[in-house]
Amino acid sequence: MVLGLRQFSDRVGEDAGEPLLDADNGEELMQVLPGVALVLGNQAPESPGTLYISTKQVVWLSDVDRTKGYAVNFLSLSLHAISRDPEAYPSPCIYTQIETEADEDDSEGSDSESSAVLDLSKIREMRLIPSDPSQLDALFDIFCECAELNPEPIDEEEAAEHNWVFSADQLEDEAAASYQRPTI
Repeated sequence: MVLGLRQFSDRVGEDAGEPLLDADNGEELMQVLPGVALVLGNQAPESPGTLYISTKQVVWLSDVDRTKGYAVNFLSLSLHAISRDPEAYPSPCIYTQIETEADEDDSEGSDSESSAVLDLSKIREMRLIPSDPSQLDALFDIFCECAELNPEPIDEEEAAEHNWVFSADQLEDEAAASYQRPTI
């Protein structure tokens, strides 16, 4: 899986089209929300498009330019939150932080966010601004639901090292096995 934001233009259907999903691997459309502006990093907002949230990814497709669209897998979203603070951003939005491949390479990649050519591999923030701010809570709930459907993959070696959480049943079984009756 590629980390981070990526260009997306695979559409099916008439007019603006919907994103082509990976139905063979169980990807299903969870929510469609038209009239959503998109802000990548420190860039100016994109003209409103349609937001598609699937069980695997978030896809934004421009309603104006059929070749313009962006997608990010839920595994690349390290944080999502509702932002209503006008000091943080002038419009109420869903704020997301994106884990990127560039995170391992450098710690100050935000310079590319303000350059003329947008380097998607270094975009670490995305804001989704619905035309109707009352939709933020429902949108956030869908993000939470889909994030739960995409848990972080577990490295087998690392899991064995940190397997110190036990259920109550496991503790009772272990205590019973190690209990010895005193002899009188």
